[in-house]
Amino acid sequence: MGKPTGFMEYNREVPTDRAPLERINDWNEFHLHMPDEDLRIQGARCMDCGVPFCHSGVLISGMASGCPINNLIPEWNDLIYRNHWHQALDRLLKTNNFPEFTGRVCPAPCEGSCTLASIDPAVTIKNIEVSIVERGFDEGWIVAAPPASRTGKKVAIVGSGPAGLSAAAQLNKAGHSVTVYERADLPGGLLMYGIPNMKLDKRNVLLRRIKLMEAEGIIFVCNTEIGGSYFPTAKLRSDFDAVIITAGATLPRDLPIEGRDLKGIHFAMEFLSANTKALLSRSEDFISAKGKDVIIIGGGDTGTDCVGTSLRHGCSNVVQLEIMPRSPDQRAVDNPWPEWPKTHKVDYGQEEAAAKFGVDPRVYLTTATRFEGDENGAVKAVHTVEVAWQKNEKGQFIPQPVPGTEQVRPAQMVLLAMGFLGPEHPLVDSFGMERDMRGNIKAEFEKYSTSVPGVFAAGDCRRGQSLVVWAFNEGRGAARECDRYLMGSSELP
Repeated sequence: MGKPTGFMEYNREVPTDRAPLERINDWNEFHLHMPDEDLRIQGARCMDCGVPFCHSGVLISGMASGCPINNLIPEWNDLIYRNHWHQALDRLLKTNNFPEFTGRVCPAPCEGSCTLASIDPAVTIKNIEVSIVERGFDEGWIVAAPPASRTGKKVAIVGSGPAGLSAAAQLNKAGHSVTVYERADLPGGLLMYGIPNMKLDKRNVLLRRIKLMEAEGIIFVCNTEIGGSYFPTAKLRSDFDAVIITAGATLPRDLPIEGRDLKGIHFAMEFLSANTKALLSRSEDFISAKGKDVIIIGGGDTGTDCVGTSLRHGCSNVVQLEIMPRSPDQRAVDNPWPEWPKTHKVDYGQEEAAAKFGVDPRVYLTTATRFEGDENGAVKAVHTVEVAWQKNEKGQFIPQPVPGTEQVRPAQMVLLAMGFLGPEHPLVDSFGMERDMRGNIKAEFEKYSTSVPGVFAAGDCRRGQSLVVWAFNEGRGAARECDRYLMGSSELP
């Protein structure tokens, strides 16, 4: 390493974010840039640790430990320290098709398994990653690179989210002709309509990459629902040599309690996608939280995004109900390094809510019992109760209501952000593919072949709701196996 003692000499630093009360007035990205010299110092903190768990990408206790796409993190950290930015970009692009996305929205399991994190704050890997790729765009190093020749094989990809984009990029590199079908009006799937603009800028970051992929020969066909009468799956299979399904896990988990049919209760993705569409079209056609008491049911990234979006609309108040307990501030004994640290975190939405209303919006160990409506059939309150997790007769932990903790909370808008149950059934059924016990498309990890010959599946529709970086991993893997199916062998990583 360029600076073997750097981890002992320098402290962890991250870029300063825009002030919460400033950034809730617009939809611009809230992270600021760190000067190159400061980035080099942060790269110098990367240890010569012998076994770099940061790029291992293994599953420990069911969660990613290290980078699922095996980014060569120690190598490009060292190159940044030595001021070799172009070489660092080359290393980064060997494993990651879209570091401008992961560097913004990935929760950074690499940092959780950083060797330095076992004793000190982790290396600032995520920020260095996005800084490398943005330097590449600024310097003009990243340009369209179409393949030198074509194989004559055609591949259709259904779904243009993270898995679909990575599969398309890899197959195009191999020389296949790739067409990506998307039912929305713009490509990107979750990246376009699931993640708000303040986390991932649509025009300047996402569409910049889409245009580059189009210049490399990839065709995007939007406003097209595969499996219906307009474009039946039989036509897709006859027109292409192979198909990859990367449709995501878009079936939301509902909360079928009393009052669920009241007006003003929405799934989180309805709320978030309508907001992004309105931003891009500069229209007023969205579900507004302005002047409303908002209750968000469910934690996680989606719940946080609902908090941030509601604040930017100008909500009167926001409360986020979480049925799970608050995580500890430090790693628990049964959560050792290099496992993903299940510790308490304050994300951007909670930080903004606390700045505006003086308190973190999250209420733990609490669930909704019924929705109360007004005379017009609109929600006006949510009845809640605290819960305690106790074992049932089967030895399973389940939430039990705690008597005497009932509460009525005002709400003119309720957002359900409780996760997803898997892919939507009509698409899967139209292909006649087998499903696993959880309702996902049945296809073995690292093989990705479905029960239908020539049809592959990757991403959340195969593994269930997961991280964006796992979708990139699976898209790349499915591309490799699809290439092997078409050509008999593959040189794709």
